Amino acid sequence: MRTEDFDYDLPEKLIAQTPLEKRDTSRLLVLDKNTGELTHKHFSNIIDYLEEGDTLVLNDTKVLPARLIGEKDDTKAVIEILLLKNIQDNDWECLVKPARRIKKGTTVSFGMGLLKAECIEEREEGIRIFTLLYKGILYEILDKLGTMPLPPYIHEKLEDQSRYQTVYAKEVGSAAAPTAGLHFTGELLNQIQDKKINVCFITLHVGLGTFRPVTVSTIQDHKMHSEYYHMSKKTANILEETKRNHKKIICVGTTTTRTLESIMIKYNQFKECSGFTDIFIYPGYQFKAVDSLITNFHLPKSTLIMLVSALAGKNHILHAYKIAVKKQYRFFSFGDAMLIK
Repeated sequence: MRTEDFDYDLPEKLIAQTPLEKRDTSRLLVLDKNTGELTHKHFSNIIDYLEEGDTLVLNDTKVLPARLIGEKDDTKAVIEILLLKNIQDNDWECLVKPARRIKKGTTVSFGMGLLKAECIEEREEGIRIFTLLYKGILYEILDKLGTMPLPPYIHEKLEDQSRYQTVYAKEVGSAAAPTAGLHFTGELLNQIQDKKINVCFITLHVGLGTFRPVTVSTIQDHKMHSEYYHMSKKTANILEETKRNHKKIICVGTTTTRTLESIMIKYNQFKECSGFTDIFIYPGYQFKAVDSLITNFHLPKSTLIMLVSALAGKNHILHAYKIAVKKQYRFFSFGDAMLIK
């Protein structure tokens, strides 16, 4: 299967640069995965597609303000570091620009030395391992010095940093937001629960894979980076009960989907567990956990458009995207949403 098969034409003007004033006023394109039928709604209508006893699963990861601008201690050259993953203690996997300037032993300072980063290992594709040096609490320092790691296609400044967090973000550790969840408000979640629909949470810390395009021509040759996940006993019990009752599991986002599918592959059931997953879902994959998916519109030739194509069929997805372009939907992180039912 070729990467080119998942390409589509997108006018740049349709790439959303800023979030809407109210989260749940975004548009919702509803796709029937069996028939390909499309319905145009608004996100607040999502509740109409959920039934009593169904379970909505959300990723409660919280984005670090992980983009840091500093300077090399020796030459004062400007360096940008994006914290991707805490490996152990104060050692972090980071994406660096310009990476060629950072060798093992190089130290970068941020905020007049409030935070320092010493390179202890050089890896490929702009990746470096740094030991962070500081006094106090790291997350408080990042709140002072860091900014949200917005995707490269967003050029506008984000005035309210909280708009790149879901309203239920809790577990700190992501290098990017699980953007399908950005459409939910606290009020909408309350309405969903009032309808006796289960709402539960998993954690998957979004990492390097979000920033990496598929560069191989055959998709089976693409290697996903691993990301940490956790499922609580409470969530596992709710999901097991949902399955027993033959009700639907609706995942919010591809990160949630990848977590549930990874757990089912490993254990053939939902259970309290933690681990790392590098699962790559593309057409031909047989879903074991997920019935429906709430997601945003994804980049051409990305692993994410391959995942949704696995669930709904490539032809249905590419047709839906063509219609979304024609109807002027807003695309990507701050854009509109799709429900695959």
